[in-house]
Amino acid sequence: MRIRATVAAVTGALALSAFVVPAAQAADGSSYSPADLVKDARALHAASGTSAFSSSAAAATDEPYTLNLSFSGVKINNGKPIVVGTTNRVSVPVTYTVTHGADVDIHADDFFMDVDIYRGAFDDPNARFQVGDNWPSCTDTSATVASCKATIDIYPQDPDFGLINADATTWKAEGYAYAFNGQDPSSTDFDPSKVGFVAQDGLGTTKLQRYSKLTVNASPEPVTKGKTITVTGKLSRANWEDHLYHGYTGQSVKLQYRKKSSSTYTTLKTITTNSTGNLKTTTTATADGYYRFSFAGTSTTPAVNAAGDYVDVR
Repeated sequence: MRIRATVAAVTGALALSAFVVPAAQAADGSSYSPADLVKDARALHAASGTSAFSSSAAAATDEPYTLNLSFSGVKINNGKPIVVGTTNRVSVPVTYTVTHGADVDIHADDFFMDVDIYRGAFDDPNARFQVGDNWPSCTDTSATVASCKATIDIYPQDPDFGLINADATTWKAEGYAYAFNGQDPSSTDFDPSKVGFVAQDGLGTTKLQRYSKLTVNASPEPVTKGKTITVTGKLSRANWEDHLYHGYTGQSVKLQYRKKSSSTYTTLKTITTNSTGNLKTTTTATADGYYRFSFAGTSTTPAVNAAGDYVDVR
């Protein structure tokens, strides 16, 4: 699971929200992680009611000024759903482009930027979200444009970011950036009006899905040609709340067959999983070959094929 710095609310001159950052860190923030700052970014955005702050009012209200930076071209997991089981971390790639003002140093030690995913309202600081373990790696393509790479790292049992079954849905991408410009949020002379901040929504979507498993067993084996073969199996999927696999009930699953000499499966029939996710059907033995079950998937659960079970027909 994630190793996070200890966080504490740092009261100060912020009119709309307190920074929630590690209080006992160096001014360069070297120990900050995306998990530390994403909650603060959401709180700042929600308190402001906008995606950025008014630079003209910053000095008067002690608010962060609007950072001249925007995100574009966000792609998460190469456009594929993110499939998560019950135990292991799932790390997927994130790529995007940032465009910024010439006076914004995205490589400064106290500059922090990230793209994460969330579900809920953009204005809700308590919306569920998932972040990466590390800050992005960015390569300048011009003086004001950079190409960035990062990850989103999902830990299904994490105490802070762990999944619930309702998380198997569409998530939205958001980006945020801070330029602390030498300001230390834990210092008594911290001046928030010298901090640049921006948050941006509508950067794309991705789906989280519950990992699925499918088994098959065809018997008897060997079998006489023309006799009945009984094929059994089970369709199950990850439960993110008790961290076990349970049968996926009431789902259409295809029984498929391919001859020993072929590489292509054909569908023999479609059956439905029972109340425990189990499958059972029969077919007639015709020739040596492989039997498998095939599940097309749903919006919450990915498609899966059982490994073919070979039957020797005599």
